[in-house]
Amino acid sequence: MHQTDTSPERLMDLTQVQAKSNCQTERMIYMPGGKFLMGTDDQEGFPSDGEGPVREISVNPFYIDATTITNEEFKRFVGDTGYQTEAETFGWSYVFHLFVSEATALHVKSSAQQTPWWWVVHGADWLHPEGPDSGIQDRMDHPVIHVSWNDAVAYCQWAGKRLLTEAEWEFAARGGLVQKRYPWGDILKPDGRHMCNIWQGKFPEKNHASDGYAGTAPAKSFEPNGYGLYNVAGNVWEWCSDWFSPTYHINGTKDNPTGPQSGDNRVLRGGSYLCHASYCNRYRVAARSKNTPDSSAGNIGFRCAADV
Repeated sequence: MHQTDTSPERLMDLTQVQAKSNCQTERMIYMPGGKFLMGTDDQEGFPSDGEGPVREISVNPFYIDATTITNEEFKRFVGDTGYQTEAETFGWSYVFHLFVSEATALHVKSSAQQTPWWWVVHGADWLHPEGPDSGIQDRMDHPVIHVSWNDAVAYCQWAGKRLLTEAEWEFAARGGLVQKRYPWGDILKPDGRHMCNIWQGKFPEKNHASDGYAGTAPAKSFEPNGYGLYNVAGNVWEWCSDWFSPTYHINGTKDNPTGPQSGDNRVLRGGSYLCHASYCNRYRVAARSKNTPDSSAGNIGFRCAADV
């Protein structure tokens, strides 16, 4: 999902968005930091993504949002700053094909080359998640989507916060558990209970939505993990601050790692409502993904962190 290949240059200088000293850490969750076992050598993992090897990592204390940033919160940011997302500037974003209305589908001319279920929909953005004939009025408590890494950083600057490092994200997502596959343990559906919003059915044609949601779920859905974080598995991918590398961490620092100094893609964590064991088994807590900093799609969001 790379918008750089077909999109015009960025029209808004991100430096125009001024940081505001309104960081509400009292509404965030305090993470004590410490050492934990990051990564996995699980047979369900993807070694080529750089999920392993398991290594002991140290992170300093930090604050984290209990949920991803919602449409309501992002709307407040836009109203205060007049900010335009990159999807709005480019004029399009990627929308999952089953969500596009018949009227909008008539105007769809292209899709992502390697993932044809992602349609290029003109007029799709955070305010119009499925195209110009859609809206967010009934989804204000859902995670904001169609936000690029650059958009997420702009929000953080306004809020007096920052994106999580990948190590911080995994420390928090594990919820105090040691080397478990999911934020709640090793079983995907303990006692038959759905614990996250992912795909059920035959991807990408049929989603039975037996977890209650075909698309995004409210940001505060399902049971939180041991640290009180919601939806760190499934629902929407979450941007992290790090540049992505499948190998840098092998010889990199184990003390508050921040990833390589440069790269082409930024790290995404947590999986989304489109993840399925047959295609994208990346709702596991150690799973990783990536995308270019200016890319957006209907399953990408973010949550914020703050320094102690």
